[in-house]
Amino acid sequence: ILIYHTHTWEAYRQTDERYQETEKWRTKDERYNVVAVGEALTRSLTALGYTVVHDTTAFEPPKLADAYARSLTMLEQRTASGETYDLYIDLHRDAISSTSTIRRTVNIGGEDAARFMVLAANLHIAGLLTDKLEAQCEGLSRDVKVRTGRFNQHIAPRCILIECGTNENTLEEVLCGIPYLAQAIAETLDALEAETMSNEE
Repeated sequence: ILIYHTHTWEAYRQTDERYQETEKWRTKDERYNVVAVGEALTRSLTALGYTVVHDTTAFEPPKLADAYARSLTMLEQRTASGETYDLYIDLHRDAISSTSTIRRTVNIGGEDAARFMVLAANLHIAGLLTDKLEAQCEGLSRDVKVRTGRFNQHIAPRCILIECGTNENTLEEVLCGIPYLAQAIAETLDALEAETMSNEE
């Protein structure tokens, strides 16, 4: 599994343990931005037996608008060198306004966990992952968001973009949900493998 972050400096709501902002809702401090979420997901997936590569390259500088071009270059370089993955995950943090009525958290295991949303080019994988999240806790995922942009998901058949919480969530709330996301990813890969084997018979 490859995990990377096109928008590497996306960060969460400030708490008592404050981080230095590079701009609103962003920090280059990897202890507080979405890279910390990627580290947690890497640990959880590794514990489940997966080999995970976590690319922490900062793709935002020098200009945020060009970040997808730079992450695509990374993906193309890995492909050219012969690397292949069962799943490519671009891990993000969603952005909402403070007046948004989107539900921020769900209570799971007695703790408040941020919700996840899959942004899809591959609707089948997005639907599977969303269903696996919902099976663990109703409301843990938001509806799949279908966008017309490719978001580099054309690089391989199994690419997904996952929004881990929003700027209105704390990092702690996001990290609370990561073990459940890892489990949902594992179950999604199992389901895809079963489909592949069934198609080959």
